[in-house]
Amino acid sequence: MLPNTGKLAGCTIFITGASRGIGKAIALKAAKDGANIVIAAKTAQSHPKLPGTIFTAAEEIEAAGGKALPCIVDVRDEQQISSAVEKAVKKFGAYTIAKYGMSMCVLGMAEEFKDEIAVNALWPKTAIHTAAMDMLGGTGIESQCRKVEIMADAAYSIFKKPKSFTGNFIIDENILKEEGIKNFDVYAIKPGQPLLPDFFLDELPDALMKKKESQGAVPEFKEEKSQPQAKPHSGAVEETFRIVKDALSDDVVKATQAIYQFELSGEDGGTWFLDLKSKGGNVGHGWPSNHADVVMSMSTDDFVKMFSGKLKPTMAFMSGKLKIKGNMALAIKLEKLMNQMHSRL
Repeated sequence: MLPNTGKLAGCTIFITGASRGIGKAIALKAAKDGANIVIAAKTAQSHPKLPGTIFTAAEEIEAAGGKALPCIVDVRDEQQISSAVEKAVKKFGAYTIAKYGMSMCVLGMAEEFKDEIAVNALWPKTAIHTAAMDMLGGTGIESQCRKVEIMADAAYSIFKKPKSFTGNFIIDENILKEEGIKNFDVYAIKPGQPLLPDFFLDELPDALMKKKESQGAVPEFKEEKSQPQAKPHSGAVEETFRIVKDALSDDVVKATQAIYQFELSGEDGGTWFLDLKSKGGNVGHGWPSNHADVVMSMSTDDFVKMFSGKLKPTMAFMSGKLKIKGNMALAIKLEKLMNQMHSRL
C-alpha cells in the first residue's frame, strides 16, 4: 500500500460522503498526515443497515491524528453546501474539494480555478466493497471487490501532486502503478478471486477486447437506413435481441456464464431470454431452457433505451424502472456487455 509522507499536515480537505465507505477511507488516510477533514454527509443518526454517521467518522478521524468538522450536507441542497463551506473556512481557514460527485464539471472547473485549485476525477477500476455494495449485490459480493483503501491511496497520490496536475480523469489502479505499486492483492477482499469491473467505466471486457483485437474493431451495429427516424416500438425488442445475437461469441459466453430472463411490459413485451451459458450463446422469446441466474423486469421502452445506451442500467435500477432478482454480480456483468452493444434503435 502507499505509505503516508506527512505532506497533508495542516491541509484542509472537504469530503462529501465521508461518514462511511470510500469517503471515510480517504478521510482516514489524510488524517494520518494530520490533515483537517470536513465531513460533509447526510447521516447524522445511525442507520440500521448502514453503519456510521458524521459524528462517529469524526471520532475515527481525530483518533487517526487529524482534525474533524462534521457537517450535515445533502449535495442536492445548495444552501447546505454553502453553509458547510462557510463553517470550514471559519474553523480551518481554507478548504480543498477532494471528492465531488459531478465529474462532468472537472474540465470546466479545472480551467476556471487554474493555478488556484486543482480539480480531478477519480474512479475505481473494480467494484469497491462498501455497505452500499452489500445492499445491492447481496451475500458473497465482497469476494469480487477491492477494499476502500485502494481509493484512499489513489486519492492520497493525487493530493501529493502540484496544482498544475488538474483536469484529469484518473483510474485508481493506474495512478498507483505510477507510484510503483505492483502488488494489488493487498487491496482485494479475497486475493485471487476474479474482480467485478466498476459500473461506470466503459472499458472493454476481456472477451470483447480479444474479439476487437482479432477483428480490428468492436462489432458495429448497422442502422437500417430505410427506416424512419422515429422508429415505432413494434418489433423493437425483437430487433434488439437480433443485434445482440449477432454480437455473441464463444468468448463472450465464456466470460459471462449466465442466463438472463427479461419480463417486459408493454407493446412487444412478454418473457424473453439471453443465454450466455450455452455454446455460442442464444436469445429468444419465451422461457430459457435452463433456470435463469438473473430476472430483470422493466418496460419495453426502457429495455430498448437500455440496450441502445440511452438509459444506464444502474440508473434504471436506482430509479425503480428496472427490478432485478437473482445474482447481482451477474447483472453487473451484463451492464458491462451492454456498453459494447449500443445499437442505434
